[in-house]
Amino acid sequence: MTRISIELVPRSSELLERDLEVLHERFKSVQMVNIPDILRYELRSWEACRQAKRTVPCAIPHLRAMDFNLCDLGPLKEALSRGNLSEVLIVQGDPPQDLGHRIFPTKSVDLIRAIKSLTPQVKVYAAIDPYRNSFRQEMAYIKAKVDAGADGFFTQPFFHQGLMEVWHDLLEGTEVFWGVSPVASERTQRYWETKNNAIFPGAFEPTLEWNRQFAKRALAWARSRNTNLYFMPIRLDLIRYLGGIL
Repeated sequence: MTRISIELVPRSSELLERDLEVLHERFKSVQMVNIPDILRYELRSWEACRQAKRTVPCAIPHLRAMDFNLCDLGPLKEALSRGNLSEVLIVQGDPPQDLGHRIFPTKSVDLIRAIKSLTPQVKVYAAIDPYRNSFRQEMAYIKAKVDAGADGFFTQPFFHQGLMEVWHDLLEGTEVFWGVSPVASERTQRYWETKNNAIFPGAFEPTLEWNRQFAKRALAWARSRNTNLYFMPIRLDLIRYLGGIL
């Protein structure tokens, strides 16, 4: 059965509650959210997920590996337990803009292994980036994460269905949430191409309508293959983007 998650940005408790109300009222089939940990906002991902679980059964916090000291994971274990959070997504994280924010030499593989050792009942997802390395290099990194204990993966957003199909073949038998994110301006497209080396099809148009049609096709594709999908609306209104799709 296809699971669908919506990535919500935790700008504040009030704005998060507004998004959760929209999901509850307009998209009742959505039973899951995933929430990134964004340092410029005060609300941490695990706190936001604790709040979200009042509305949806499943909430998955993103955990930035570099933010955690492997010698002191007690507070993280307590936070997951307090929030009744049974699934997490481990990402490496970008270096903070605030030089006062302390980071550690912890890698994604290290935190995956540590969490599975400390809380084996927690389901750990890891990240797949189809753009940062060659296929061979990324597949080797995926294997290292599986060996460390990763139970499944979330991908960076795809904009090209053919590329999704290639990766689906490579990851056969692996639990994956395939990312889909709207790119509704030329500026945003340039960001994805320049910052993340993303690939767009020749027929791509940076319009809401093109992105809605792609979201429909991606959802049908995921359901036909019994795999999972997550939508990352970012700045778009949830109803405008997902209305009539979910």
